[in-house]
Amino acid sequence: MRIIFMGTPEYAATILESLLAKHEVCALVCQEDKKAGRNMRLQMPATKELLLKKELKIPIFQPTRLDEDFIEEFKKIPCDRIIVAAYGKILPLSILKFAPCINLHASILPSFRGASPIQQSILKDEEYFGVTAMQMSEGLDCGDILGFKVIRNRLQSKTELFLDLARIAASLTLEYLQRCDSVIPLRQIDADASYCKKIKKSFGQVGFENANCLAKKARAYEGWPEIYLENGLKLKGVKMAESLSENIAGEILCITKEQIKIGCQKGSVWVESLQSPSKKAVSAYQYLQGKHLRIGDILQ
Repeated sequence: MRIIFMGTPEYAATILESLLAKHEVCALVCQEDKKAGRNMRLQMPATKELLLKKELKIPIFQPTRLDEDFIEEFKKIPCDRIIVAAYGKILPLSILKFAPCINLHASILPSFRGASPIQQSILKDEEYFGVTAMQMSEGLDCGDILGFKVIRNRLQSKTELFLDLARIAASLTLEYLQRCDSVIPLRQIDADASYCKKIKKSFGQVGFENANCLAKKARAYEGWPEIYLENGLKLKGVKMAESLSENIAGEILCITKEQIKIGCQKGSVWVESLQSPSKKAVSAYQYLQGKHLRIGDILQ
């Protein structure tokens, strides 16, 4: 089957790689190269990098806008299906009508429509995580369901969950394409829908009120924006210690060379390393030594 693939990050690259093995990928559409990292070096999307590494002569489009000029070129590419996975832009109706557009959304729809389904699934502590294959239509992730796959919540971090969902999304995509002529679309129940916003840096600011909430935010915001205190101190390698104790918020309860235990008003967490603004991360033990902090002191 001839496929135009629209996707940008690693999640999309995993799906694209599975398609390359079984189908004819006629073109890739992804976002532009962007500056990232501490050195702000220009980085290409993971999907583009995959094609270049494989030295495949597949056209790559990186439009700033999906305007009429781009759409005119886009429609010159013959295809049977358009597969979309974390592309990052809303598709105009002219593209949706050009060929059947299938989106691999990283939630069990209609839950968590929107830009951050993986993070929101972790924050809500869902029993199952999943991927939905959806027939794209006008509106936000509201098209008919064509199939889905689920996995259990194993307290994965965002990075781990991205990898898990990418693998099942790749499998789901191939299964759908194999059976697409016999799949009966299932309409979503809009009354059951929930939504999630694009992640902002401010979402990562935390306090020591509730250990369970703190640990979930640490998993959900791993990598970016990460979690940090009001003074900008980043907490890394955060895991639940227990959820029942009552403590002074931020009190240092235990110190080992591997990690430290911090009390929350409800429960406590282990922290492996800390990073002050504009400095490198150090082990939590080293940080406490440098600040002359001991058990009973407050981390703030």
